Amino acid sequence: MIRISLSIFILLLLHSLTAVGQKLYKFQDEQGIWHFTDRPTASSQNQTELKVEVRQLKAAPKQLVWLLRSGEERHPRFYIRNDYAGPVEVEINFSEQDNVRATPDLPRLFVIEPGTSDTLFDINGIDEHKPWRLGLKYRYIIGGPLAHYSSTARYLPPLAPGTSFQISQAFSGNFSHTDEQNKYAVDIVMPIGTPVHAARSGIVLEAEDDFYKGGSNKAYASEANNIRILHDDGSMTVYAHLELEKAQVYPGLAVAAGQLIGYSGNTGFTTGPHLHFAVQINRGMRLVSVPFTFINQQGQAEEPAVNARLKGITPSQLGSMVE
Repeated sequence: MIRISLSIFILLLLHSLTAVGQKLYKFQDEQGIWHFTDRPTASSQNQTELKVEVRQLKAAPKQLVWLLRSGEERHPRFYIRNDYAGPVEVEINFSEQDNVRATPDLPRLFVIEPGTSDTLFDINGIDEHKPWRLGLKYRYIIGGPLAHYSSTARYLPPLAPGTSFQISQAFSGNFSHTDEQNKYAVDIVMPIGTPVHAARSGIVLEAEDDFYKGGSNKAYASEANNIRILHDDGSMTVYAHLELEKAQVYPGLAVAAGQLIGYSGNTGFTTGPHLHFAVQINRGMRLVSVPFTFINQQGQAEEPAVNARLKGITPSQLGSMVE
């Protein structure tokens, strides 16, 4: 008898989820009857005619990486489906193991490109005449591994040309830039609805814009609307605390440096409206931020500094300096 318990435990790392949120429309018809729907109706577009109440529903996480099974019952094979537009690194191991072995051995790390992988490993019984029992667990992180990352890339300020905003927190900021993911990040104070532009060209991996709450309670930390863009050297830029339902891009879209991608907001763990910007990489199954420089109006590279004013520029001003 074979007992296969595919008890898969997923460690969801920060920024490795997308979220799906909806609005609930409640309206009263001419007969006074209340109706509920998840789609806007003609009456919800013209709220002067009928009573309409719109409520934002809490966004729910959406899984984008799956460990799947194929093959015969006594000889199952396992593979990964990756629904991101870029690579992920996955670690797979046994959660329980009795009279079974994997080929190749587990635990093991796999780098999975977008789509469905080939077979990653097989499971077979050690003694075919005795029962099997196994469980599998896996965790993943967005981005391919970059153990020895080094980059000379310089970044456009993520602002509209001609605008200027103050940096309130820079590298190693003692309020919220104390962990690996945010150590080399900057916070740029700007009103809600300020245009946010791509600092570098790449492919959009995530475009979350369904969260609507924000505040200084750390419970909001996972509810910041954000856009994540993958670059050709494997690094990723993150733009966070964006406005509800204002993303101008979608996963899989190629964007150019300087392109409008969204609008600033006040969602997630925040004490006021601002844009959180960071460059991150996957280093040893950990999402970490890395130092970077912005290009100033003279074409020079500058490390962001607290209280400095960051000014938006256009890629055309700098020619081939910006990817």
